[in-house]
Amino acid sequence: MHAQERFIKATKETIVDKEYRQKIGLVLDNLANNQQRGALTFSNLALAKQRAAYTKWKVAENLDKYLLDFEGSIIRKGGKVVWAHDAQNALVEIDAIIKRTQATKIVKSKSELSNEIGLVQHLRKMNARVSETGFGDYLIDLMGKKPFHTILPAIDQPNSAVASILNTKIKSSLEANQEERASDVRAEIRNQFFDADIGITGANFLIADTGLVALTENEGNVRLSFAFAKTHIILASIDKLLPSITDLELFFSLLSTHATGQQFATYNTVTGPTLKDEKEGPGEFIVILIDNGRSNLLATQDQRQALSCIKCGACSNVCPVFKIVGGHSAYQSYRSGPIGQIVAPLQQGFQEFQYLGNQSTICGKCTEVCPVNIDLHNHLLRNRHENLVQGFEKTGEKLAWYTWKKFMLSRKAMNRPAAIKNFTLKQFYKNEWGESREFPKVADKSFNQLWREKNGMK
Repeated sequence: MHAQERFIKATKETIVDKEYRQKIGLVLDNLANNQQRGALTFSNLALAKQRAAYTKWKVAENLDKYLLDFEGSIIRKGGKVVWAHDAQNALVEIDAIIKRTQATKIVKSKSELSNEIGLVQHLRKMNARVSETGFGDYLIDLMGKKPFHTILPAIDQPNSAVASILNTKIKSSLEANQEERASDVRAEIRNQFFDADIGITGANFLIADTGLVALTENEGNVRLSFAFAKTHIILASIDKLLPSITDLELFFSLLSTHATGQQFATYNTVTGPTLKDEKEGPGEFIVILIDNGRSNLLATQDQRQALSCIKCGACSNVCPVFKIVGGHSAYQSYRSGPIGQIVAPLQQGFQEFQYLGNQSTICGKCTEVCPVNIDLHNHLLRNRHENLVQGFEKTGEKLAWYTWKKFMLSRKAMNRPAAIKNFTLKQFYKNEWGESREFPKVADKSFNQLWREKNGMK
């Protein structure tokens, strides 16, 4: 089944589920409200966003330089940098590390990039013992689902389903509340931190001039994932760079306020290779820099701004389409929400994912809340234009819009009887309108006809 067909199928299932839509709408509205309150902590939010946007623009325009600066800084400190062109290349490199270190126990913290390259599924096929350590990711993993949201991956799961799976897998009480369940999960995975041979984490930011990795979280599991491990592997996409450690204060605060409404997250860690005189920390520090289609995005002058994304999830929280569709399973791409709709065709190919550009109302709310001023809704329009340029518009669509244009430009056609207009609209758009909504009816008389009648004109 084509990705677009799977998207339509998922949409039809969720759009008629009133309970589901109410729950997701409430959660996303709460996140959006938290973001608005968090933004009040800035004395000048517009200026902060402008500074962040400029910094990320500077990185994108000089990405080759900053990548080499980062690599050099890491190597000088005794760490390693591995370059991975695509997902398969990254997985091969990770396999080589596991084989070389003879690792048998692996812990992994929350990382969108690990989901993008299919890391956990790959490792388990290779019979490696790998454990998710974030609460939401742990639940999703047990359920065999895909993350729903960048910040809260399991928010779409019913409370009864969460209780049932935890009761089955770790004997958590069916009557346990959220805090008790979190405590049960923590107790289940605690010893795995201590026993881990390899700890795999993502990276929120990479600091080019100092060769450091910045991580921000609220649970503490990210820090624990590498604290006791013999080898720390960082999965980082090439767009994670910041020029200097002095940029971190701004980006940490923008990320936390736009993700959860906090002025700062609970745990903010800056880490790097263990120095010779340090007695604690992993013996190996390896950063795997992954492209996986981002160079395609970088090559598009008009669209490369999308590489500025800091993955706060704010655009998804306010998107009316995401509230109905939601989640990676529905969007079928590496990422969901407005930013996912922009980058998926550019990273993964227009032929497969061109449909995502049309799944938007272009209301502009996503652009308004973006902490780095990505012009999201206009990038979606650019993707639509690219669809036309590359010839992906279907013949039926071309005919429909050609007919619509001719109809709208003809006063004689506009003044035809309503029955004819209703019949024509149904012929062209009934399937697209969907089975769950009543098809609209055209008014008996056009505005032109009403105006002429009012003014006594024939």
